[in-house]
Amino acid sequence: MTTEELLRAFCDAAEARNGKAFADLFTDDGVYHDVFYGAFEGRAKIAEMIDEVFGRTATDFRWDMHDPLSDGETLYARYTFSYRSLLAEANGARVMFEGVAIMKLRNGKIASYHEVANTAPAFVDMNFAPERIARIFAKQGAALKARPEMKRHLA
Repeated sequence: MTTEELLRAFCDAAEARNGKAFADLFTDDGVYHDVFYGAFEGRAKIAEMIDEVFGRTATDFRWDMHDPLSDGETLYARYTFSYRSLLAEANGARVMFEGVAIMKLRNGKIASYHEVANTAPAFVDMNFAPERIARIFAKQGAALKARPEMKRHLA
C-alpha cells in the first residue's frame, strides 16, 4: 500500500466509523494517541475508539491528509478534520481543527499514531466555557511536561 493509499484508507475508515477497517491499518500492538481521549493500545481498543468513543460525542466526520512525507519508517502528514458535535453546548456545530499526524510504521502498518493539533478553534466552535478550556489546556500541558523528551526543558 502506498503512503497515499494508507492515508486515504485511514481517513475513509474513520469517516465511515468502521473500527475494524481502521484498526486493521495498525500493527497488532499498535497504539493510537488521541489528542482528546489519550492512548488506545491494540487493534481491539483502536476499533472501539472509532466505533464507540468517537461516536459518543460526534457524528459526520470529515478527515483529509495533506502533504505527506515519509522515509518508510516515519510518516508525517498535515491534516484537516471536522465533525458535527453532539455535545449539548455545541448546538450541533461543525467543529473544525487542523493538525499534524505523526506515524511510526512497521511492515506497512501503523505501529504508533501521535498528533499535534490546534484544538482551540474546536473548543470555541463547541461553545466551551473559558474555565473548561483552561482545564483542558492545563491537562495537555501536564502531559507534555511528563514526556521524557521534555526533561531537559524542565531542568
